[in-house]
Amino acid sequence: MKRFALRLTRDKADTLLLLVAALMVLAPHAAHLPLWISALTGVTLLWRAALTWLGKRLPPVWLLVPIALAAMASVYLTYRTLLGRDAGVAMLVLLLAFKLLEIHAKRDLFVLVFLSFFVLLTSFLYSQTIPSALWVALTLVVLLTAQQSFQYTGAVPPLRRRLRSAAMLCLLAAPLAALLFIGFPRIQGPLWGLPGDALGGKTGLSDSMAPGTLSSLAQSDEPAFRVRFFGAVPAQQQLYWRSIVLGDYDGRTWTRVPRKRGLQRLEIAIQARGQPLRYETTLEASNTRWLALLELAAPGVQLPGQRLRDTDEMEWHTVDPVTQRLRFHASAYLDFALQAGEQPQHMARWLELPAGVNPRTLALAQQLRAAQPNAGAQQLSNAVLARFRTQGYSYTLEPPLLGRDAVDDFLFGSKAGFCEHYAGAYVVLMRAMGVAARVVTGYQGGELNPVDGYLTVRQSDAHAWAEIWTPQAGWQRVDPTAAVAPERVQRNLARALPPPSGFGLAPLLELQNDPGSWLAQLRYNYAALNNSWNQWVLDYNPDKQRSFLEELGATFGNARSALAALLVAALVALWRWRQQQRPTDALDGLYAAFCRQQARRGVARLPAEGPHSYAARLRAAPGSAAQHAARDQFLHLYGGLKYGAGGTESRSASLATLKNLLPLCR
Repeated sequence: MKRFALRLTRDKADTLLLLVAALMVLAPHAAHLPLWISALTGVTLLWRAALTWLGKRLPPVWLLVPIALAAMASVYLTYRTLLGRDAGVAMLVLLLAFKLLEIHAKRDLFVLVFLSFFVLLTSFLYSQTIPSALWVALTLVVLLTAQQSFQYTGAVPPLRRRLRSAAMLCLLAAPLAALLFIGFPRIQGPLWGLPGDALGGKTGLSDSMAPGTLSSLAQSDEPAFRVRFFGAVPAQQQLYWRSIVLGDYDGRTWTRVPRKRGLQRLEIAIQARGQPLRYETTLEASNTRWLALLELAAPGVQLPGQRLRDTDEMEWHTVDPVTQRLRFHASAYLDFALQAGEQPQHMARWLELPAGVNPRTLALAQQLRAAQPNAGAQQLSNAVLARFRTQGYSYTLEPPLLGRDAVDDFLFGSKAGFCEHYAGAYVVLMRAMGVAARVVTGYQGGELNPVDGYLTVRQSDAHAWAEIWTPQAGWQRVDPTAAVAPERVQRNLARALPPPSGFGLAPLLELQNDPGSWLAQLRYNYAALNNSWNQWVLDYNPDKQRSFLEELGATFGNARSALAALLVAALVALWRWRQQQRPTDALDGLYAAFCRQQARRGVARLPAEGPHSYAARLRAAPGSAAQHAARDQFLHLYGGLKYGAGGTESRSASLATLKNLLPLCR
């Protein structure tokens, strides 16, 4: 270990520490950058570390310039632009890596450190979670430590002390940052404004549905929205979050029924029973326009900063895609009748089927109809559901591929599917039997967090169900999936699917899904913490700031004046504390460092103990002869300087001697 320390000169140690800081800055970007950029960055860091360790010269400019130009050209070929979030961050990452190979003066070090600070901040453009913030804070401490290291002109303190100093700087800045965050006027928008391509990877419900559409979305555990109810939380089987109604079918894909120009909108007849259920939704950014509202949404939904539209099918959507987290209030009637008493001719569009597709399904519909010639829509629906329940159908997240006649292949071949398979096949059968029917997509269920009372609806809760229409009852919800996998509706998706068999994960997942287990409680607490982070940090918008400052002003008077006074008081207290901690001169500083050093060894100086008495006590403490000699010399020299007389030149030389003796006294 000593040989290793001797080989590691100060220049090498400082450079390697800077490389560690750069690695921590660049590491979060590996998750979203192309593989070739991450590989090139890693190779560059290793190259620089090898040059430092071996003491070799840095590569010449004529070699670096072509490499940098080729990398920039590759960025353009990858993204087809040099603008925007992804391309811009990719170039910054490469510039930071290449700058490590071009450090010739202290000015280059400052440029590198400041560039590292900027690249570190760009990680928030991709992730603003609590772990991301903690990683940024840790990286900031290491980066400040590296910056301190090459600013020392004399002896460099140990790494632990430099890390502690950098951490103290961050802690001292935290109250000021918090006050500015709370009180500084905020602009409308998210905490981090994002360029136009920032949400390119976000997914949500689509306005079309084909086999495999929802099963792919259901594999995402990302939250779609969170809900806080102002009252009792409905049962799981009542939580149907309506989003998009699909009626056009080409034999494979379901899409929305286009509205014909000039056609007058139907009057939406709603018979609501009971009191509406009020709730608040925090909608995650999805880059889509469709809202998912609890059936059946009451009129009057409003989103701050968004223009809303509704349709005849009780769909709600924004004019512009949702590109930031939104919070809004809504109400719903759980007991309702929709468009009861409507004229049957208005239902013709919900009876259409493509010609020449799924012949076996059409034949099955005729058989079911012939078996009950006088049956109504509800009896025919029960017959279809009974077939799903008794004919060996299964619920799976990985259904097999289907051919041209997708419903035929599903009903008579694979008999294995996800919710879109059952909803689509059910609607085709009902239409073939003369019953108006349509597919509805949205979300079903959600997970209630007992810690904070929020219901989290994830992308994995995406669901498809059906509606059939009768003149007496109007549109009625029918969930064919519940006939095959009732656990999906009564509990959640994880309970409806078979447990995984690989790598012994089944017991762990079972433990996680058990609400009373320690793992579930840990997950609930983290989810509640993450929700609070979203509510009070990421969503701290001008409205929330205004509301908070008004409450603060009601208690303390003018809120901004109170914050300003608090800020001034904090700065004054900080300045006085620093003055008390700071020694009056260099001599006292060295003596204070000596006393702290010996206190860590277990021999602390007594409050009224002078240097000579302290030296006598230190001689009895454990230590080598060299350590005892260094301590005696240090205290003897300190006593002479503190209480004796001496010229300026002799004092300066003595201070240098004390500084050199200090490491020998450990």
